[in-house]
Amino acid sequence: MTDQSSATAGVTVTADRATGLALGGLGVLAFSMSLPATRVAVQQLDPWFVAFGRAVGAAALAWAYVRFTGAPRPTRDQWRRLSVVALGVVVGFPLFTSLALTTQTSAHGAVVIAVLPAITAVLAVLRAGERPPALFWVASAGGLVAVLAFLGTSGAVRGALSTADLFLLAAVVLCGLGYAEGGVLARELGGARTICWALLLALPVTAPITVAAAVVDPPHADAGAWAGFGYVTAVSMFLGFFAWYAGLARGGIARVGQVQLAQPVLTLLWSALLLGETVTPASIAAALVVLACVVLIQRTRNSVPALRSGRRTGGKDFKDSLRSIASD
Repeated sequence: MTDQSSATAGVTVTADRATGLALGGLGVLAFSMSLPATRVAVQQLDPWFVAFGRAVGAAALAWAYVRFTGAPRPTRDQWRRLSVVALGVVVGFPLFTSLALTTQTSAHGAVVIAVLPAITAVLAVLRAGERPPALFWVASAGGLVAVLAFLGTSGAVRGALSTADLFLLAAVVLCGLGYAEGGVLARELGGARTICWALLLALPVTAPITVAAAVVDPPHADAGAWAGFGYVTAVSMFLGFFAWYAGLARGGIARVGQVQLAQPVLTLLWSALLLGETVTPASIAAALVVLACVVLIQRTRNSVPALRSGRRTGGKDFKDSLRSIASD
């Protein structure tokens, strides 16, 4: 009987991992088109309208979701932490990428965004109070150096960081902060509810700015630009997070997190196929160096002892939290 139970449990774990990898891959596929879609949208729409309008549209979807599911309201402490998520993934990343992509290509942006998993990992271990080995920090610094070297030697930068590059770097840092805090909150609220409440929390800021941007520069665009706007609203800002967090819950954060390493490469491919942008050998080389550093970071982080957290929960509570994320 015990052998049968163990075999059944093993099959269940294997199935969960496979499902988690599939969902994680779907989330990465969704996010990989964010930069190209934003690039298309901001060519005809005001970048402030694109950045904040997508958040307003996604907030409308979030309101419908929490109403339909009857999601309980977060606690006061959770609201405070949700403000960090909102600052990073609802406001910071969309705004700075939109501003950057008015003058820079999405292929160029993909190289800079390639360091996002490393930044997320650094912020995650700092927030959790881990003490990673020196190799972890060496690999993190290597990824940043590779990005900065690319920016400094590329033809677009001409030896100095451009304003667009600074926007992209700010977007990476803020998004990493939002991912790190959101990853912790997702185990308490569930993945879908985390992004939904963050979108709704930011609405008093995103809605007025969207209206103001539309008044100053009334939106007029063709179907392609509106399609790009619709994609970043419904997929990048909303549905992509559902698949991504569900994948992390089912397959394990460390294992499924490796799937994100393919995102910059996918973005480069989308940029070439959909936008006809030129992907230079320097871009590919820089992306590969960054990905190698991120792989090393992830492997090093996995070897670090268990997280030290102010909240200690038992195995049953942890499993219940994972089920909550997956159920979203």
